[in-house]
Amino acid sequence: MIKGKSTSKFCSIVMSAVLAGGMLLPAQAQPAYADRGVVDLWKSIKPLTTIASAMNTGAHPDDEHSATLAYLSLGRGVNTSSVIAVRGEGGQNEIGSELGQALGIIRTRELQEASKITNVTLGMLGEQLDDPIYDFGFSKSVEETLEKWGDSVAYERLIRKIRELRPDIIIPSFLNESSTHGHHRTINVLTVRAFKDAANPEIFPEHLKQGLKPWQIKKLYLPANAKDYTVNVPLGDYDEIYGASYLQLGEESRFMHKSQGMGKVYDEGPVQGDLFSNYYKLDLSTVKSADKEKDFFDGIAFTFEDLAKEIDAKGKDNKIVKHLRELQKDADEVVAAYPSFTKVLKEVHEMKADVQTALADVKASGLEAAVKEDLLHRLHVKEEQLNKASMESASVVAKVKPAASELVAGQTTKVTVSAFNGGSVKLNNLNLSLNVPAGWTAKPAGATSFEQLGYNETASATFEVTVPADAPLFKPYDPSVFNAKVEYRAYDTATMLNVTPQNAVAVLPPYSMSLSPSATILNTLKAQEPIPVKVTVRNYTPGASKATVSLNVPEGWTAEPTAEELSFATKGETKSVAFTVKAASNVAPGKFTVTAVAKNGDVQSTQGAQVIEYPHIGKTYMIQPAELKIQAFDLKVPDKLKVGYVSSGFDNIDQYLRQVGVDVVKLEAKDIQYGDLSQYDTIVLGIRAYAFRPELIPSNQRLLSYVQNGGNLVVQYHKPEDKWSPELAPYPIKIGAPLIQWRVTDENSKVTMLAPDHPMFNSPNKITDQDWSSWIQDRSAYNPSEWGKEYTALISNGDPGEKEFTGTFLTAHYGKGVYTYSSLVWYREIPALVPGSIRMFVNMISQKQ
Repeated sequence: MIKGKSTSKFCSIVMSAVLAGGMLLPAQAQPAYADRGVVDLWKSIKPLTTIASAMNTGAHPDDEHSATLAYLSLGRGVNTSSVIAVRGEGGQNEIGSELGQALGIIRTRELQEASKITNVTLGMLGEQLDDPIYDFGFSKSVEETLEKWGDSVAYERLIRKIRELRPDIIIPSFLNESSTHGHHRTINVLTVRAFKDAANPEIFPEHLKQGLKPWQIKKLYLPANAKDYTVNVPLGDYDEIYGASYLQLGEESRFMHKSQGMGKVYDEGPVQGDLFSNYYKLDLSTVKSADKEKDFFDGIAFTFEDLAKEIDAKGKDNKIVKHLRELQKDADEVVAAYPSFTKVLKEVHEMKADVQTALADVKASGLEAAVKEDLLHRLHVKEEQLNKASMESASVVAKVKPAASELVAGQTTKVTVSAFNGGSVKLNNLNLSLNVPAGWTAKPAGATSFEQLGYNETASATFEVTVPADAPLFKPYDPSVFNAKVEYRAYDTATMLNVTPQNAVAVLPPYSMSLSPSATILNTLKAQEPIPVKVTVRNYTPGASKATVSLNVPEGWTAEPTAEELSFATKGETKSVAFTVKAASNVAPGKFTVTAVAKNGDVQSTQGAQVIEYPHIGKTYMIQPAELKIQAFDLKVPDKLKVGYVSSGFDNIDQYLRQVGVDVVKLEAKDIQYGDLSQYDTIVLGIRAYAFRPELIPSNQRLLSYVQNGGNLVVQYHKPEDKWSPELAPYPIKIGAPLIQWRVTDENSKVTMLAPDHPMFNSPNKITDQDWSSWIQDRSAYNPSEWGKEYTALISNGDPGEKEFTGTFLTAHYGKGVYTYSSLVWYREIPALVPGSIRMFVNMISQKQ
C-alpha cells in the first residue's frame, strides 16, 4: 500500500493517478511515478464492492461537493455522478481574458478534468453553445432563472439524467435560501421536485418510448450544519492507499477550476467545523432506516449480499439470489487479491463471467418488471466497471492517435488504434476497431485482429479516414468524432474498452479567419475616419493552398482593397491582409457588421476557429463567424488624453479606449512602484486589481499622492477578499456584505442620476437616460455599503422591488485631483459596445478638479 506522509506525497500520488486516467497533459514532458499503477488499480476495483449509487446536483462548474464526491467514489466505491446545469459562461476568468462562451468552454473542460480525479460520472443540462440553459449572470430568484432557462427544458433534462443514472441518493449542492444565487436555488428546487416526479411515468412519458424507465430515488439529503444534521461525512479520514484525506482529494480536483481560482491546501487530520459540506440532513426518503442513521445508505442495499437478502426475503427467484451471493464472493476475492495485478486480473475475469451468467438469468427470470429492470441496470454498471478493472489489472494501455487533430471537410487522414500489454498475462483474440460519425468512412489499412498480445508488446491498426464534404464544424461539447473499440479475451472471458483521443479532434474551417479589431466603435462625430481592419487567415487545408480574401460590408460602405489573394505553402501557415473600411456618408447611430470571406474555387469560409489552450485542460476550439461588430454613436474625447491602465487580467477595456483615440499605456509593476505617475492624466485600476497586482497595496500611498497632486484615479469594483480595506481609498469605502445582497442583476433596471449637473454626466459627453439602455447581464457588483461624506453619490439603482443602492458610483475631490470608485460592470458593457457605458467611461477618465 502507498502511505503518503505529506501534502507533496499526496499531490504526486493523486496526479499520478490522474495522468494514468487519461488527463490532457501540458506540452512539456511529465515524470512517471512507479506507484501510479497500484493507485489506479484500486480506483478500478473498489467500485466492484458496492452496488450503490449517488448523485450530486449543482448549477455551475465548481459547484460540486468535491470532498463528498471523493469520499463516496474513491473512498467507498459508490457509483457517483455529478450533474451540473450550466457551463459557467457568465462568470469571471482568473487565468485569461476569455469571457462568455469561450469561458464556458474553459470551465467545462476544467469540470471534466476535476471529475476524472474523483472518478465521477459527469452530466450537463446545458448541452450546446447557445443552449437555453446557460449562465446569464447572477440571479436573485428561482423565477428569473426558470424564465430564462425554460422550466420544462431544464426539468426534462434533469429527470432524464436521473432516469439514465438511477441514483439511490441525491444531494443538491445548495439550499433554496434567499441569500443564495438564483441558479443554485433553482437546482435545489428542481432536484427536490424530481425526487417524486422521476418515478412518475406520466412525467415526460416520451422518455419511456426512448427506452428509459421511471426511477424512484430512495433518499434526498440537503446541506446542513453541525447543529442540525443526519449524516456527518468523515472528510478528514486519511486513506492510506491514496495517501490523503477525502478533503485533500476533493481539493485536488478543485485545483482544476483554475479560471475560478479554486483549490486550497489542507493539512491531514479530522475536519473541524461545517465549512466543507460534510454535514447533510435527510429531507425526503422512501425507505425505513434506523432512528438515528449514521450513513447515507442506511436502509438501502449497498452490496450484492444486501440485494440477495432483499430478494430472498420476498421469496423471489432463489437462482438469482444465488447469483448475487456468488458476485459478492467474487468482489471480495478481487479485493483480497490486491495489489497483485495478475491475481486481480484472474478474479476480475471470473467475476465478469459470473455477471454475464447473472444477466442472462435475470433477463429470463419471472421477477416483477421493476425489480428486473433494477437488477439489469446494476449488473450493466458492473460490466462497465469490470472492463475498466480488467484494463488496469492487465496493464493494458489503449490509445487512439490521429495523424492530424485539425481536419477540414473532404480531407483524408490516418488514425492509429493501438493496445499495449504491460502485464504478464497474455491477451487473446485482440480486435481493434474505429467508430466514426455517420457519413464518414474508416477503412483499415492492414490487420485489425491479433491472435495474441504478450508482455511489453503493442498491436496497432491503422485506418484511412475520410471526412465528408458536408461534415459539420467542431462543436466543443459534442463527443469525440473518433471512438475506438479495443476487445480482448483473458481467462476465457471478453473485455471491451472504449477509447477516445487524448486531445480534441476538430473539423475546422479550411481558412480560419480572425478580424482585428473584432469589435469597434464608429464615432458618428467623425464618421468618415477610416477603420483599419486586419484579417488574419490560417490555412487548415492539407498542404499548399490559395485563397482570395475579401470583406462584405454594409450597403453604402466601402472596403479597400476589394480583394487580395493569399498563397499558403503548408498547412498551419498564417498570413494577414490589411483593409480600410469607410462608412457610408449618411451613417446613422446603430449596429453594423463586416464579414470576412475566403474563397478557393468552390470552397468558401466565413468563420474562424478561436484556439483555447491551457496546460490543465489541453487544446480546444470555438468556431465563430469571422466578423467585425461596429457600434456607431456620437462620442466626444478630449485631445491628447493619456491614461495609465493597471490591468488585473480580467478585462480588455484598454483596447477599446485606444480605438476611440485615447493614449493608453499598460502599467507594469515597476511603473507603479518607481515610475513618474504625473505624466498620466488618469490612472485606471482594473476590476479586483488589488488582489492580482501585489505591488498595488505597498504602492497605494503613491497612487493617493498622485491624486493629491492633481491626478484622476479610477478604481473599479473589488471584493473584500481581494485585500480591499476601506482605508485604501482617500476617504473610507466599505464594501457591502454579504456580497450576494449588494449587487444589481437586472440590466434593464431603472437608474436615477442623483447629481445630474455633476461634470461626470456633462463633460465631455452629455449623459441622458438613453445611456442606461441596452446594457447586458448586470448593472453592478459588490456595491459599497458605507463611504465617507466627502464622496458624491452619482446614481441610485436597484433590482425591481428591492432597496436601491446609492454607493455604486462614488467620486470625490482629494487634494488637487479626483478619486472615483465604481461598481458598475464596465468590463462587460464596454466589450459589448454599449454606447452609454463607453460615453460614461470616457467622461470618468476625463475628470479634472
